[in-house]
Amino acid sequence: MKKITIKDIATEAEVSISTVSFVINGKGEKMGISAAVIKKVQDVAEKLNYRPSMIATSLRTGKTRSIGLIVEDISNQFFSDLARVIEDEAKNIDYRVFYCSTGDDDERSEELINSLLQANVDGFIITPTQNLEEKIDLLLKLKKPVVLVDRYFPGQRVSHVVMDNYEAANSATKFLISKGFKNIAVVNNTSEMVQMKLREDGYRDALKEAGIYDQSLVLHMEYHSNEEARIASIVNFVKKNTQIDAVLFLTNYMGLTGLQAFKDMGIKIPQDIAVISFDDHDSFKLHTPTITVIAQPIEDIAIKSIQLLMSQMTDMEAFDVEKSLKKGRLIVRESV
Repeated sequence: MKKITIKDIATEAEVSISTVSFVINGKGEKMGISAAVIKKVQDVAEKLNYRPSMIATSLRTGKTRSIGLIVEDISNQFFSDLARVIEDEAKNIDYRVFYCSTGDDDERSEELINSLLQANVDGFIITPTQNLEEKIDLLLKLKKPVVLVDRYFPGQRVSHVVMDNYEAANSATKFLISKGFKNIAVVNNTSEMVQMKLREDGYRDALKEAGIYDQSLVLHMEYHSNEEARIASIVNFVKKNTQIDAVLFLTNYMGLTGLQAFKDMGIKIPQDIAVISFDDHDSFKLHTPTITVIAQPIEDIAIKSIQLLMSQMTDMEAFDVEKSLKKGRLIVRESV
């Protein structure tokens, strides 16, 4: 199919090319073009299904009406659901989203930011990797709109939207305590990212408050280990601590690994061990029994991140840095 140009619109509308250019760029009234001619050009453009060139628009306005979304792993259901809502919200304000995954690799993250800078995206929504703080600082120095989601760097003055991880873990642990569990384990990783620290802090403080905290029931799995190694780590941990009666997994991939480990060991849920995992997943709903989860407020996070980004893109000089905490939701199912 032939690409429609402003020359085609001019021919069909029987006006000059410059008139069409002024109208489609929103300058018709300013240039003294009559309302009737403006409407005629707009009607012809719609009839011919005209779509302006993004490159040409960028050269003219300095804007591409695009957002770069960088997440850890787009195949992870939390991030894919988050990307979908962000894309829907961006579409509502006529913005495109270019999204990509870092694999939690710092070097890959920097490459992606550089590529999106070259593509001249108007703003960034980023789930940062552990050592990306300096690159985020560079974006701020370049006065590029940026919002962090899911995690952040505590000392950095940049807007972010995250779940209240401390409160979520604290409440989930207190829920287990209220159900009579006394030997509650937690499975974390070794990433040292702020959201993981806060989740473990919430768990620990709830147990300390109840006077039943046991450091030996804390498992830190290697962050970049493969699934086989993670399963083996959990199996060894549970065999070593046979008193465990409940486990809080601090991510959904760790929760899924734990379910596989328990299956291999013949452990029955919740008869032998109760389970709660962060971040809902379709597998948790299909598992027998269904798995209790702490669900992130994905829609709230997505909408707020777009709002904060738009405030920067509208006026980069006047916006205020905002650090937004969203409350998670404990969804009680059959595993407790």
